[in-house]
Amino acid sequence: MEKKFPEGFYWGSATASYQVEGGIENNDWAKAAREGKVPPCGRACDFWNRYESDFEMARTELGHNCHRISLEWARIEPEEGQFDDEAIKHYLDMLAEMRRLRLKPFITVWHFTLPQWFADKGGFEHPDSPEIFARYCGYVAKKLGNDCRHFATINEPIVFASAGWLSGQWPPFKRFSLMNSIQLAGDRRDHHDKTSFWNFFTYLHVRRNLARAHNLAYDAMRKTAFGLEIGIVHNIVLFHSDGNPLNRLFAAFMNWFWTHSFIKKVYRKCDSIGVNYYIHKKFGDTKTYAKTDMGWDVYPEGLCDALLMVKKYGLPLWVAEAGVADADDDMRADYIKRLINCMHFAMQKGADVRGYMYWSLLDNYEWAQGFEKRFGLVEVNFETQERKIRPSAYVYKQIIEQNGLIDPVRSPSQQ
Repeated sequence: MEKKFPEGFYWGSATASYQVEGGIENNDWAKAAREGKVPPCGRACDFWNRYESDFEMARTELGHNCHRISLEWARIEPEEGQFDDEAIKHYLDMLAEMRRLRLKPFITVWHFTLPQWFADKGGFEHPDSPEIFARYCGYVAKKLGNDCRHFATINEPIVFASAGWLSGQWPPFKRFSLMNSIQLAGDRRDHHDKTSFWNFFTYLHVRRNLARAHNLAYDAMRKTAFGLEIGIVHNIVLFHSDGNPLNRLFAAFMNWFWTHSFIKKVYRKCDSIGVNYYIHKKFGDTKTYAKTDMGWDVYPEGLCDALLMVKKYGLPLWVAEAGVADADDDMRADYIKRLINCMHFAMQKGADVRGYMYWSLLDNYEWAQGFEKRFGLVEVNFETQERKIRPSAYVYKQIIEQNGLIDPVRSPSQQ
């Protein structure tokens, strides 16, 4: 049975500045690397210099018609209030190349890394951080708004806050003391600067500042550029359960805490919502799942419920990231098919999904895991910078060319 998508549906992939560009040394992650707290990033994929050939590959060889990038705040505002016109020009050149290739650009204004001057002020703990962030976003919209129409202010705010102030895996490496009994993937326990019960309350404060930062940034961007579509990108961890009433209650609470309690603060200042999906937690589940290279359950079917979860906000949706770490490329093709099948199912249930962007176009720097985990449609040799398209990328290309799924795939209700 064919499962077709609407005409004009966007198909592509995503990258993020620090993870691919290379040569960024003035942000909080670069400092943490110099201090031995996270792996060094170095030149990464050298995307800053190789974006033309990478975009060409995405468009010409893989059939993508859109691409999501992020901007490096530390490049654009290397000192507080001082903006770098050369950095802006470089991003304008990227956008011009995408336009030449007919790749619709999606820009995420901020994707995790903080300029060192902002981190030194306390980052999003600082009481003025929302205003500082909004100033940056307004500047970006003024400079780039004529060349890109779709912006997201913040990537995965809850992941950022949780990794920095609950698990302590990311800058500023603060751990909530009750997390000490939990061992997490990539955990660098000896590098936590501070473990405290009170970090939970700082975490809540950071979440509030991030929501306010988005809302102020939305207004600032609207003032400086006309007709933009502005949203936020939220990582949905799907919590679900067996039929046990207590487990169902746990799942409902966690979905509220992780997703709805934040989205409710920002959706009125969103023209669309970007959804990222990677992991789920099913309370009372006894099933044994295959694992990705990240150690996460192979459960792409969760994308359907993730999309339906935010359908209630009545906004257009984009799958801004969904992919799998699979260095051997033996599960990626099937995983992509199942993701897209579940996206189609959610659309049939009324989710207004406008596009899908696989994470990621390239193997890249996966934060605390360094370069070990391979999400890319394209394999990267980080010594030589050679690119090699994986077979699964051509399976995705066939889906794009068909604008749908032709092969028989089980519906989410059959999984």
